[in-house]
Amino acid sequence: MFRFALSALIFMLTLSGCATLPFGKSAQVTDAPTVSENTGTRPQARPVGGASAPATNASTVEQFDTTTVAERTAAAAEPAGASETQLGRTIASLGDPTDPGFWIETGLVTAAQSGRLDYPETGKSVQVELRPSGGAPDSGSRVSLPALRVLEAPLTELPELIVFAVTGQG
Repeated sequence: MFRFALSALIFMLTLSGCATLPFGKSAQVTDAPTVSENTGTRPQARPVGGASAPATNASTVEQFDTTTVAERTAAAAEPAGASETQLGRTIASLGDPTDPGFWIETGLVTAAQSGRLDYPETGKSVQVELRPSGGAPDSGSRVSLPALRVLEAPLTELPELIVFAVTGQG
C-alpha cells in the first residue's frame, strides 16, 4: 500500500513538472516578470504550524511532510475555548504535497479562516486553515499531506471528511 501511495505521489509530481517544460521549443531567455513585478498572484496564507517547504529533491512521504511531531500533536489537539460551526462534508484528495502546513482547499468557504477536519473512519481530528477552492460547495476538496497523516486517512483514496469553521480561539 505504501509503495503504491509513494508511486502515485511521484507520478503526480512528475506530471505537474511536465507543464513547465518547453517541449518543441528552443530554450530562450525571456523578459518574464520577476516576483516583485508580478501583480497577478494572490498572497499566500502562512501554513498552520509554520512548516517549511520540502526540499526540491524530496521523494518520500516523510520528506514531503516537513511538520514536526510537536506540530502534528498540536494540530491534533482540540482548539481551546473555541466555538465551531459544521460547514458540511466533503470528499477529499491529497493536495499539493509541496505546500507545507495543515490546510484544506474547499468550496465550503469563500475566505481563508481557521477550521477543523474530522475523519469519522478513524475518529481523528486536525486543526487546519480553511482555504477557498473557488469550486462549488459540493465539489471535492484538496487536503495537505500533514493533515491527512494526522487524520490517518489514506493518501491514495478519497476519504469523506467533516469540515468545521472555528471561531473564538483563546
